[in-house]
Amino acid sequence: MSNIDLPAVAALLAVVLCVALALAGWRMLRGPTIADRFVAFDMLTAVAVAFSALTAVATGRSAFLDVALVLALVNFVATAAFALFLERKGRG
Repeated sequence: MSNIDLPAVAALLAVVLCVALALAGWRMLRGPTIADRFVAFDMLTAVAVAFSALTAVATGRSAFLDVALVLALVNFVATAAFALFLERKGRG
């Protein structure tokens, strides 16, 4: 069995996710186009899914994985709807 310090790894991953959260939040605020903002929103949602999965691993509670799954599915539907919106906007 390997000697992996799970709390230290979880803390390191949390720091990395916080940096990703800050960068995506900055892009969402700065824009300049709606597509840039939506891609940043998509990234923020992906970071939230990763935080939820990390919390599930760190605490051992599988309910956080259910939250991550639902959030990922909602994000997928939102991305597909936004792509449809951009396609229709380009036609009209």
